[in-house]
Amino acid sequence: MGRYDGDAFEAAYDRVLTKWPAGREAIQVPTAFGATYVTACGPADAPPLVLLPGGGGATSASWYAQAAPLVRTRRILAVDLVGAPGRSAPAAGRHPRTVADLAAWLDALLDGLGVTRADFGGHSYGAWIALHYALRAPDRIRRLFLLDPTQCFAGFKAAYLLHALPMLLRPTPARVRAFLEWETGGAAPADETGGARLDPDWLRLQEAAAGFPAARPVTGPRPAPDALRALKTPVLLLVAANSRTHDAYEVAVRAGGLLPRAEIDVVPGVSHHALPQSAPPELAHRLSEFLAERSE
Repeated sequence: MGRYDGDAFEAAYDRVLTKWPAGREAIQVPTAFGATYVTACGPADAPPLVLLPGGGGATSASWYAQAAPLVRTRRILAVDLVGAPGRSAPAAGRHPRTVADLAAWLDALLDGLGVTRADFGGHSYGAWIALHYALRAPDRIRRLFLLDPTQCFAGFKAAYLLHALPMLLRPTPARVRAFLEWETGGAAPADETGGARLDPDWLRLQEAAAGFPAARPVTGPRPAPDALRALKTPVLLLVAANSRTHDAYEVAVRAGGLLPRAEIDVVPGVSHHALPQSAPPELAHRLSEFLAERSE
């Protein structure tokens, strides 16, 4: 495992935070699983929107590109996952180990924030967590958007896992960069690859997270088909057309056959790991439009 440099990580984290809209604040919420770090932004009396990042180094800071348009109408509460890279501090021996633990952690987080019900959004692994939470606590989620969710409707491509393996076995900044540039096409101009260019500050944060003393993430099966068919929460599912993580169109088709109240679309010109740090105009428009709709 590469040697983790905490000072470099904190500096990179702070650099990405400067991309957020003005008025952001840091909140630490105590839970039984440890103190949870939240990047909050937007009017205090606006409807709350909880954002869950993907795995790896995708902290709450990574939502900056989507925060700019969403903060106009929402109180954004972007979360660092407990036990993952970031500024949340897991309690000794008490990080979440099961899906039920994740649900209990989110219940405690909302309670600590004084939020009864919120909109939720998640990317990748964070979308997997958010979807499981919607199935377990539907009364606490008004609307839910999922950005290229993993392990929800389809499995990983073998090529993706093979490319990720060196980084997972021995994470180093160089291996993190090589993997992300392969998946996103970020090493070349966007017009040559069809991918989104990687923000250098965001990429530096992902590199700095290599070797972070993280707990083993909670994993498990995909949500049960019967449970998904019974889900009454409105869902917006946006799949990255250039994703190398899974087959984008397979995800869209399977989700369409399971979710009764879903809007599903494939976003062109963007890969899995380029979300949410990229900001194609159609993405911001779809998210804002979806959250503005009234729930029955």
